Amino acid sequence: MSSVHPFPLQPRVPFGKYLLKWSALLFSSLILLYIVSIIYLTGYFVLAFITLVIYCLTLYVYLHKPLTAYRYLLPGLIGISVFVIFPLVHTINMGLTNFSSSNLLDYQRAKQYFLDERYISSDNQLAFTLHKHSDGYQLKLSGEDKVYTSPPISLGGPQQITLREQDENSSFTLGDEIPMGQIIKLRESIKQLNLTLPSGQQLGMQGLRRFAMSSPLYKVFEGETLINTQTNAILTPNFDTGFFEDENKKRLTPGFKVSIGLDNYYRIFGSADFQEPFIKIFLWTVVFSALTVLFTLVIGVLLAVLLNWDALRFRTLYRTLLFLPYAVPGFISILVFKGLFNENFGEINLILNSLFGISPGWFSDPTLAKVMLVLVNTWLGYPYIMILCTGLLKSISGEIYEATAIEGCSPLRNFWSITLPLIIKPLSPLLVASFAFNFNNFVLISLLTGGRPDFLDSQVPAGTTDILVTYTYRIAFEDSGQNFGLAAAISTIIFVMVAIMSVINLRMARVNESGRKP
Repeated sequence: MSSVHPFPLQPRVPFGKYLLKWSALLFSSLILLYIVSIIYLTGYFVLAFITLVIYCLTLYVYLHKPLTAYRYLLPGLIGISVFVIFPLVHTINMGLTNFSSSNLLDYQRAKQYFLDERYISSDNQLAFTLHKHSDGYQLKLSGEDKVYTSPPISLGGPQQITLREQDENSSFTLGDEIPMGQIIKLRESIKQLNLTLPSGQQLGMQGLRRFAMSSPLYKVFEGETLINTQTNAILTPNFDTGFFEDENKKRLTPGFKVSIGLDNYYRIFGSADFQEPFIKIFLWTVVFSALTVLFTLVIGVLLAVLLNWDALRFRTLYRTLLFLPYAVPGFISILVFKGLFNENFGEINLILNSLFGISPGWFSDPTLAKVMLVLVNTWLGYPYIMILCTGLLKSISGEIYEATAIEGCSPLRNFWSITLPLIIKPLSPLLVASFAFNFNNFVLISLLTGGRPDFLDSQVPAGTTDILVTYTYRIAFEDSGQNFGLAAAISTIIFVMVAIMSVINLRMARVNESGRKP
């Protein structure tokens, strides 16, 4: 008679597997702590904290058996947090600041930048010569009654060097003197040397043969204010504009990053310089996306219906050839069309000129440029709609058309009364998705027209063929001020618009699902 143990025994984990598990855990934890410490030391405290929290949450989920189901969800949740939520929050936060090429630094770093600035005095100059050394170079500076030498140095990058005073009557050995031609080649590297005399005075290069005393250009005056040691001008930090300003409100660059609330949004919707081009570009973005969806739908449905005709021979060959524009990478097709539409040497203008004697300015005329964009985008997009409609047509029972044929309905009546109503409903969410895609079609605009021709009366980089996403890119990276905060505000507005389209898309998909339920 066999006896059964009252409690099930847990299988013993091999010691080697147990040791490997905890060793890998310890090693990954050490690496993570090192990464977090590096992030923390660079000043990104929030990012370091978030990284540590995500890692601790990962350990908690994977080391507790009751949370086994969450082990499959956690990687996706982390990916959404890192690649969607964090960039979104960062973009929204950036849109509330004056972050730009003129305001890259935080306040403390901007203040320290000015305190580190020095100016060269024309008084107390020392002649220098550069000599060869086995470990690089060596400097010799000579005054009226004193001689200083540097330790061996290797030129390249900023360096802080302390000089040694030599007795002029004593003998000290230096290498061969570097000729003037070589010093001219090395002058940029020599300018980066910051020499310090034994007395503590600092020297900077002045000319090709001399170093002169350098003094701080700015010093702390009272509290947070600075004083210019040459002009005695008082500089006060303005935390509304993000600049140090003098008594005449003249700004000192670089500025510092400050929170400005909704000022960027007020500029977009309230400032005439931004409002007029923004509205024009927004309307063109909507028109461009709508026309693209309309034309691709018409051509795609028409070709799908024609290729579904049983009496048509070689349908597979035609369908394959018509699908080729979708198989070729988009950026290649766009660049090919850019050459075809070239105003001087493009094949399209050569044909039009030989037939009708005209050479349209596809890239210089705003209307023709928009027509060109819609034509090229229709070419790139119709195969997608054609394939979708082909699949939807296969799902329509042939018995319906047999019944209509008995009733004497024409093919055109069949299309408007049966085919189109049956395919348009399931196709609607995909059309909304296509509209949202073309709403942000950066590649087409950037490669084909670059957003040009530009508005002549605009103070910001904006073109007649720009859509919102390319307009944002040009403000962020092509504007002389590179206004990242303003570009982030526009990106936030685009996100809201695309989010609304996504909600509409999801609701339409739910309606379709509920309509198919018996």
